[in-house]
Amino acid sequence: MKNETSHLKTASTPGSRKYCDFFEKDLSLNNSIRKLKGIKWSQTNKCWYVPLNSDSYNEIQTALKEIAAINNQELKQYLEKRNQVAATVMPVSSKKIAAIPAITSSAWRLSKENLVALEQFIEQLKLKSYSPSTIRTYRNEFMQLLQLLKTKAVNELMPGDLRRYMVYAMEKEGIKENTAHSRLNALKFYFEQVLGREKFFWDIPRPKKQQLLPRFFNQNDIVAIIKNTWNLKHKLMLMLSYSAGLRVSEVVAMKTRNIDESRMTILIEQAKGKKDRMVSLSPVLLVMLREYINKYKPEVQGYLFAGQWKGEPYSSRSLQLVLAAAKQRAGVLKPGSVHALRHSFATHLLDKGTDVTMIMKLLGHNDIKTTLRYLHVTNRDILQIVSPLDDLKLE
Repeated sequence: MKNETSHLKTASTPGSRKYCDFFEKDLSLNNSIRKLKGIKWSQTNKCWYVPLNSDSYNEIQTALKEIAAINNQELKQYLEKRNQVAATVMPVSSKKIAAIPAITSSAWRLSKENLVALEQFIEQLKLKSYSPSTIRTYRNEFMQLLQLLKTKAVNELMPGDLRRYMVYAMEKEGIKENTAHSRLNALKFYFEQVLGREKFFWDIPRPKKQQLLPRFFNQNDIVAIIKNTWNLKHKLMLMLSYSAGLRVSEVVAMKTRNIDESRMTILIEQAKGKKDRMVSLSPVLLVMLREYINKYKPEVQGYLFAGQWKGEPYSSRSLQLVLAAAKQRAGVLKPGSVHALRHSFATHLLDKGTDVTMIMKLLGHNDIKTTLRYLHVTNRDILQIVSPLDDLKLE
């Protein structure tokens, strides 16, 4: 007979994505609980843990239906809040929605006021037509503050609070300069664009960014990488990036219709900064492209490099792994991702004497200063300089 005096209380555990089950001491309950799959006892919290998923919950219900009544109010509250936070995520694909809980496992930290602030933040970003990538970045940076605040309302913070928070983030969390800039941009957007506060960040200095030279491969490295990429599709994608200086996002987003063989050009649509640009189509690449189209037959109005799911592009992450594997086979030890192929394109053009303003146009840069970085890595002028060591008569 069901024991109406025994109650099983299920609650989500912050950050662990597990149930924590509390109940009065009862031998029959303990014996039934011990038999559950994946169950673990926490000596610290004095409760049982099971994975936070529907299978575990259903198993608990089945195992205990004759001996206990389940109180799941806290669990429902947590899941409701988690779903609200998950709604602010912009997944790349509907097939990847299952990954959202991993991103939002800390939803329990957000107060009702801060959850509203997060929703207003995302809404304003969308109204301003920010790209999905920027929205994800800003959201993740804003979430770092909201999680830390817990019950304190974010709209009550003043510049002094944010100064102390940024010091905390850099010293305790150890965020780097680029991350600090992204976080400040996100916070600035919320307080100035959402709340309408003017010059809210005037007294919060930005950390000086490291002046790093672009990482690039020499031409021998490029040859070795291409030769050690055996799959035709993968090889063409890497060659496309190097031949036209494309970002990895531009390669995977390439549409078949954007290749203009008659004019020997490639249209890059709505790239970084929502800009279109035109680049040249390499004759060597065209030969490979014809072979690829005959073999893979990409949709005329679809992506040139189709992904795993119909109507979706190839994964940027997968292309990065392709390059990493090719580098390993080729014995190329230099660090560098697919973006290094873009840097290589610019550097090698400068080595050949191409005007820097033309390279700026091909790369789609807004500021000439961004392109001028490549002057620090080109050997065009360096090779003309004679070291004073060579003038010494050491014989």
